[in-house]
Amino acid sequence: MSDARSDTVGMEFLESRKRKLLTVYLPLAVFLFVLLFPFYWMAITSFKPNKELLSREGNPFWIIEPTLAHVNKLLFQTAYPQWMWNTLLVSVVATFFSLATSVFAAYAIERLRFSGAKQTGLAIFLAYLVPPSILFIPLASVVFQLGLFDTRLALILTYPTFLIPFCTWLLMGYFRSIPFELEECALIDGANRWQILVKIVLPLAVPGLISAGIFAFTLSWNEFIYALTFVSSSEIKTLPVGVVTELVEGDVYHWGSLMAGALFGSLPVAFIYSFFVEYYVSGMTGSVKE
Repeated sequence: MSDARSDTVGMEFLESRKRKLLTVYLPLAVFLFVLLFPFYWMAITSFKPNKELLSREGNPFWIIEPTLAHVNKLLFQTAYPQWMWNTLLVSVVATFFSLATSVFAAYAIERLRFSGAKQTGLAIFLAYLVPPSILFIPLASVVFQLGLFDTRLALILTYPTFLIPFCTWLLMGYFRSIPFELEECALIDGANRWQILVKIVLPLAVPGLISAGIFAFTLSWNEFIYALTFVSSSEIKTLPVGVVTELVEGDVYHWGSLMAGALFGSLPVAFIYSFFVEYYVSGMTGSVKE
């Protein structure tokens, strides 16, 4: 009797392992393949010589004679380091300004409970839904009239138009999860609103701030339409625009340098996501419970 029971338990164990393989590991493997294959393709294309890139013979998924010619062309024959610096500067400044503004807006809407707070929050969310492809036309007129065309400042001032609504909407949800009793106790003890924001709310909202900052930085880093419209000089261009416009000459695509530029440009964002992944997940789910 005990032997039959042990055999049943063993069969259930095998079935559970097979089920887990089909329902967990196999979909996860497919997801990882789809996610990582573009990076692998960019990497091998960056180090393939032109004769292998244009040849139909051999294995297209491997490199026979690796070369650094494409990387050399990208780093030393184009303004790629300057594009990287422009993108980093614009993204960091725009993210900082947008995050600071969003903190005040989200705190006022969610914590001060003024009349029309819900309508204001809804209006901010609807502003985020307006596509940049529509906004860049009136913004181009404003930028030109202010004399900011073809400057980094044009991008720094226009990026918050889509960063602030998104960050505000994200922080509103996180601030809502912070117990109101903490603020009430602080008010009873004599703290003002600024002290409550700086010493209580912001320390508790660090995961939400990091999550909003990562999103804002990523959106700024990858933005294309505004950077293409408001900047024309090669030394002022950002990474997405510079790689596409400077490494494509008519109908000639420098695929090796293009892929190297895309690969190097994606590394900073990937590093930030991997470094702050715990805060990012916590910020999206809300880590403060009443």
